[in-house]
Amino acid sequence: MSGAVARELRVLEGGKPDLLPVLELSGPKLRHAFERLLANAEEHGGVEAYIQGLQFKASVFAEALKPDNLGTLDEKSFIGLCAFMAPVRRRIGGWLETNDMATVRELIRDLLTGAADGSDTDKRLAVFATAFPDGRKYRWVRDLAAELLHWSNPEQYPLMTRWVWDVEANTGVLREIWHAEDVDHMTIEVADDYATFLMLREELSQFLADNGVFRDMLYYVDMLTAQVYADYICEQGGSYLKTDFSSEIDPMEYTRRMLGLDGVDAGTGRTRVKMAGGGRFTMPELVEC
Repeated sequence: MSGAVARELRVLEGGKPDLLPVLELSGPKLRHAFERLLANAEEHGGVEAYIQGLQFKASVFAEALKPDNLGTLDEKSFIGLCAFMAPVRRRIGGWLETNDMATVRELIRDLLTGAADGSDTDKRLAVFATAFPDGRKYRWVRDLAAELLHWSNPEQYPLMTRWVWDVEANTGVLREIWHAEDVDHMTIEVADDYATFLMLREELSQFLADNGVFRDMLYYVDMLTAQVYADYICEQGGSYLKTDFSSEIDPMEYTRRMLGLDGVDAGTGRTRVKMAGGGRFTMPELVEC
């Protein structure tokens, strides 16, 4: 896996040819992350238990956001989805306070409606962002759009959040698995666009297949991606999203959190969505009896 992946002209689904980028990934780094994922998950029922969680999450998003249901998506349901988006849930409350659900539904519909081959994905992401204020305070908007796309249609859209790769900040999973002798002191000249995330998913899928994974590949890619970033968080002492990652917890906690699997406390229904007034959104209907 280490070394450059050959650049070649590929044909994406739908027949549109596109030049996918070269990604230089480190086999040893990927193997280390995969081994940690398997070992850490074993204490919680194995990776398959998490895969089932991701499948359920995707089914919830797909049902809520399908065309027939999107027109009646209400604020409570939307906030419920936000609870399962780690980069979004602490920030969306303030914006929602001054925007109505008609606006939200229109933005989501335009974001999710595009070319069958995904060729206009980057354009739709950019248009979605223009509906929000500019500046670093609203960088989470990219994550919101990326999560909505991915979880409503995981096959069409790989996970394209900033923690996977952010070229402006020169940080993310891609950097953590990049093959270079001194990656900490280099700029990776790879765009954070649809083509790059497609190529990354393809390479991770090939790595997983070479290591015995043949089912639920899309979700295994998500799990491996989250594990890579979880390892980074641990190495940095929880500095990323420090408020969200401030306590010492079990080895899978960061991995679950990046994928939004910790969105609701099953005992209280309290979510991790921070509302404008500072309180947390609660979903009592999800409390376990």
